[in-house]
Amino acid sequence: MSVSLQFCGATHTVTGSCYLFKTAKGSFLVDCGLYQGPKTLKALNYSAFPFRPASLDAVLLTHAHIDHSGLLPKLVRDGFDGTIFATRGTRDLCSYMLPDAGSIQESEVLALNRRNAARGRDAVEPIYTKTDAVVTLDSFRPVDYESWIEVIPGVRARYWNAGHLLGSASIEIEFAGEGKDGAPLRVLASGDLGPDAKLLQPDPEAPTGFDYVICESTYGDTDRPATTPEQRRARLAGEVREAAAQQGALLIPAFAVERTQELIVDLIQLMERGEVPKAPVFLDSPLAIRATEVFRRHAADLDGGVDVERLLNSPQLRFTETVDESKSIARLNGFHIIIAASGMCDAGRIRHHLKRWLCRRHGTVLLVGYQAHGTLGRFLEEGAKAVRIQGEEIKVAARIRWIDDYSGHADGPELARWLSARRPISRGVFLTHGEEAAIAGMVARLADGVVPAAKLFTPVLDELFELTTPEPAVLDGGHRRRLEPQAVVELDWHNDMSRLMLDISERIDAAADDRARSVIIRRLRRALEAEAGN
Repeated sequence: MSVSLQFCGATHTVTGSCYLFKTAKGSFLVDCGLYQGPKTLKALNYSAFPFRPASLDAVLLTHAHIDHSGLLPKLVRDGFDGTIFATRGTRDLCSYMLPDAGSIQESEVLALNRRNAARGRDAVEPIYTKTDAVVTLDSFRPVDYESWIEVIPGVRARYWNAGHLLGSASIEIEFAGEGKDGAPLRVLASGDLGPDAKLLQPDPEAPTGFDYVICESTYGDTDRPATTPEQRRARLAGEVREAAAQQGALLIPAFAVERTQELIVDLIQLMERGEVPKAPVFLDSPLAIRATEVFRRHAADLDGGVDVERLLNSPQLRFTETVDESKSIARLNGFHIIIAASGMCDAGRIRHHLKRWLCRRHGTVLLVGYQAHGTLGRFLEEGAKAVRIQGEEIKVAARIRWIDDYSGHADGPELARWLSARRPISRGVFLTHGEEAAIAGMVARLADGVVPAAKLFTPVLDELFELTTPEPAVLDGGHRRRLEPQAVVELDWHNDMSRLMLDISERIDAAADDRARSVIIRRLRRALEAEAGN
């Protein structure tokens, strides 16, 4: 018999989670997520899957975040007619998040096609539409934590709370008779694991004794200082007071689900205590507003005794659902706070606020979560002096600040402790959902007494393994890799082009006079002509 595992995403990058399991009796995915970051990676969202969707029997979904769930509507549109297993919290969040993602894609493609038409370029189609996403919701089947479900004949699964997000799960999978001496082959997919003492979620849970563990490594090379809820609020208060002193907007790009709700809880509490100035807090995200309602319905499942009613009814909190309401925020003067998606600044309404405020010295941008390689948020975090947003060059004069206390991911020591608690792990650990440095840091951390180095594997995109052998064996499988490993981890030519355009603009602006500017332009033209002649 055979059990194979193909890594179709989240390899040496933190987005696009998708793992394909095959047996003689069927096949299924764990997650089917959207890629974010460089355009080379995002192009995978538009290309064909490395498998035939109609051949799949099921999807086991770890949680609702778009980098884990965001290609499910495309999967269904392209022929998948099986079951999507998810917790009730995940299903309820996806009922808003997936249609919202479809709407964003439709609106952004509409704007892109207007620019393409002006440039004489071909029109493009959205990855999927809002209608595609709504249809996908019919495929969901809710599951309870810690209860076995049959996935396909001979395969069962059980969900464990991962402590990352409302409804998030690590998934235990058993393949009957495929382990040693006829025992089940046991695999655990971590999903995304929450940090210790997360505001709204309990600590991650899972059983012990596996053949394989697929473990995220987003912060594998990071050791965060120990913190408490009060210390976290104190650091947030300091950032808010400094932003208020500038008398401009405080922009907080935040994931619409969980991160936003945690921030609102702390901001309102700080204002009520008088630790920061009272100011309007605009929740400028229809998805975040709807997600907050989901949190209200699932309040009994949350940790920490959060008073959701007080959160929703604070006079400081303003919901802006419509585009006109969102635009009206631009008329405000003085200190105010805007929380808007997306958390990595790559889509959604936050980009419009960034276009208005990045060039202003009295504005502040507070990054509160992981900024993936190649995203606008990452460029801001790394100190870019200028960025391009929707084709426009924007100078960065605003204060760019960053705190990591609201991360939904465990850090390196927490990941190592979680993995250690899953032992014995007899055959291997696959490290995914992390960038190069994070994975390398995780390998070094685990090989130091947690998991032997020989049992640590760092798969690349579309790599295929046989799992029933004494250790995982790499298979050819006759498949074609969609991208070479280096193309996944490096900034692509789109990023290089954007950087070059910004550098040219900066150099010309800094030139002493018009004559010096003309000299630079002539040199650039000669270089282009020389390249065209080669």
